[in-house]
Amino acid sequence: MSREMTLEEALAPVVADPSRSALLLDVDGTLAPIVDDPAAARPAPGAVAALTELAGVLGRVAVVTGRPAAFVRRHLDDPRIVVVGQYGLERDDGAGVRTDPRVDAYADAVAAAAADAERRFPRLSVERKGRVAVTLHWRTVPTAAPAEAELAAWAAAHGLARFPGRMASELRPPLAVDKGTAVAGLLAAGGCTAAAFVGDDHGDLAAFAAIAAWAGAGTGRVALRVAVASEESPPALLAAADLVVEGPGVLVRDLAGLAGALAA
Repeated sequence: MSREMTLEEALAPVVADPSRSALLLDVDGTLAPIVDDPAAARPAPGAVAALTELAGVLGRVAVVTGRPAAFVRRHLDDPRIVVVGQYGLERDDGAGVRTDPRVDAYADAVAAAAADAERRFPRLSVERKGRVAVTLHWRTVPTAAPAEAELAAWAAAHGLARFPGRMASELRPPLAVDKGTAVAGLLAAGGCTAAAFVGDDHGDLAAFAAIAAWAGAGTGRVALRVAVASEESPPALLAAADLVVEGPGVLVRDLAGLAGALAA
């Protein structure tokens, strides 16, 4: 697929049959610009309005993010927009957040890992994601980025799985849950024939693989993998994408264009 076309052009199958189409998106670096303080992140101007319009015409609109679902829901309060948080360990279908009950067994380990991170990495920012996960950030002090061996030792000390991010590393329960399983579940739920996933980071590769597998498993299905590019984009994500857009601002412009085309 040409990377010169707009999202609206690439999603021609969605325009043709919106009620049987799904739009699934990441948040940080995709709908929201990356910021130094994760708590200060907000959707790009126009993002909420565009998604709200699209939720009224598409078969499914959902965000699939590493953020806690409750954090995202504060900014995307339309109950028609499904929020899948913590890489699939939380979900809000519009009636409140449900957490995978398997995380209960690891809550103490997550809390201990967060306290340990504050001791091991005193110059870095430790983001506690409730009972589910803890993320270590070095965006504000890139020269203090921990070595791989240090991060591996931190994870091993608490029996948690480690996942890389943009100038960050996250620990969460060692469960077979990621953005790929989240996307597979969303698409299995109902009769879509066209779907797109939009993301910007390592964790979105699993979503890309899942949406491609979904398309290959059924006749007439169309999948679009969209990467939102930045200077920090993982090369593997850009290589796997069908379409690359330059930053959240361009993505939101294209989403608004798609909403306009569907309303016409």
